[in-house]
Amino acid sequence: MTKIKSHFELHTRFRNGIFLLSILLLGIVSSYYFYNNRQKPKNNFVELKRFQKEIDSLKTISQSKKKKQQHKLFNPNFISDYKGYLLGLSTEELDRLFAYRDNGKWINSVAEFKKVTRVSDSLLERISPLFKFPDWTKNTSKSTRNTVRNHANLPYAQKKDLNTATVIELQEHVGMPDFIAERIIKYRNKIGGFVSDLQIEDIYGLYDNQKNKLLSLYTVKTPKEIKKINLNNAKVKELMNVPYFDFETAIEIVDFIKNNGQISSFDELEKIEGFSLEKIDRIALYLTLN
Repeated sequence: MTKIKSHFELHTRFRNGIFLLSILLLGIVSSYYFYNNRQKPKNNFVELKRFQKEIDSLKTISQSKKKKQQHKLFNPNFISDYKGYLLGLSTEELDRLFAYRDNGKWINSVAEFKKVTRVSDSLLERISPLFKFPDWTKNTSKSTRNTVRNHANLPYAQKKDLNTATVIELQEHVGMPDFIAERIIKYRNKIGGFVSDLQIEDIYGLYDNQKNKLLSLYTVKTPKEIKKINLNNAKVKELMNVPYFDFETAIEIVDFIKNNGQISSFDELEKIEGFSLEKIDRIALYLTLN
C-alpha cells in the first residue's frame, strides 16, 4: 500500500533552523521589552525632576514679585478698586476717595487721606507707611505756611481766572517779572488752557514765593474742557494729545500695556524705563484707567 507523504513534513535541518530562529526572535523581543521597561522609569524620573525644578523656580519668582508688589510704595491718589480691596478699604471709603478726586482735588498727606476716606486708625497705621507723595507736596506744605503769612489768600469768589489773565495783569497784580509772566501765558496757550492750578508747577523758573502769591490771587475758574483718555485702550496718536507725552513716550506706554496687560494704577508706569512719576498728578488730569 502506497503511503501518502505530508506536504507539511520538514527536514530535520529546517526544523532545527526554524527552532533556532524562533529562539533568536524571542530573545530579541524579550531584550527590547525589558530594556524599555528598565529605561523608561529612569527617563521619566529625570524629566519629572527637571519639570518640577522649573515649576519651583517659577513659584519662587512669582512669590518674590508678589512680596515686592505688596511692599512697593504708591501714591494714594491713584488707588483703584482692586488696590483698595487688597489694602482692606471698604466700598464706602473708596467711594469717598473717588468722589474727592472727581472734584479735581488731591490728597497730599496721611492726615488728609484719613479725613477724606474716614478709615480706621488701625488700618491707616498699617497702610500709611506705603504711601508715596510727590516731593513737591512737601515743598507745598512749607510754602503754604509762608503764603498765609506773607500773602493775603483771597476767597475763591474774589480770585481772578488764571485762564483769562494777561501778561500785564500778572506783572501789575502779582509783581511777576515780565519774562515769567510771558512764559506762563505762552505755556497756557500751548496746552490750550489750564485744567488745574497744579499745572503752574510746569512753569520753569517760577519760584515758590511767586507761585504762592500768584495762586493767592488767581485760580483756574474756567478749566479747559477735556475728554479723558482711557490709558489702557489708547492709541499712540491719542496719547500724543496729552501735553506731557511725546511720540516716543506714547509708543513706550502703548507697548508696555500691550506686553504686560492693563494697568490698575498710574504708579505702574514707573516700570517703564526712563518714565518719571514727577508729573503724574498733572498727567492724570487727562487720563482714566477705565
